[in-house]
Amino acid sequence: MARLDAELRRGPLAWGYTEDQCWTLGRVKTLIGRLFHIGYTIEGVGKLLHRHGWSVQVPARRALERDEEAIALWKAEVWPAVKQPRRTWAPTSASKTKPGKG
Repeated sequence: MARLDAELRRGPLAWGYTEDQCWTLGRVKTLIGRLFHIGYTIEGVGKLLHRHGWSVQVPARRALERDEEAIALWKAEVWPAVKQPRRTWAPTSASKTKPGKG
């Protein structure tokens, strides 16, 4: 496990994954196969990593053009005007011919 841990810490770029810098379970499965010549299932890789302290990390994908000030302004001024008020509870009917009360 120490060898796998060291290789994971080197990062995906060290193993030729240039399109992004994320370890996926599929990539780790391939890495385990290359290093140790054994096969794991995707579920097995997930359990192995979790058992040894690795957790799932999902990066926040946000547009480079994102304007935080405009978003805050929209949330404060526009959203309350657009948002519909919550419905109060009213009894309903399962009958197609008899509408519910309220």
